Amino acid sequence: MNQDRIKGTVDELTGSAKRKAGEWTGDTPLQVEGITQKVKGKIENSIGKIEDAIDEANREADAQHDSRA
Repeated sequence: MNQDRIKGTVDELTGSAKRKAGEWTGDTPLQVEGITQKVKGKIENSIGKIEDAIDEANREADAQHDSRA
């Protein structure tokens, strides 16, 4: 797991908490902030997953290349 996935998860959880707090208190701007932060977290998490997949593909390619030598 890379930094983007960790940061994304934190932002998703924080955003969910802010949204819920905004619902409970009737604070619409806090709800919007929470929704925005949760979406940001999902994007960061997705970028992290792509980076992890690229790293894994590179490791597999290197392993295949090394075994042919």
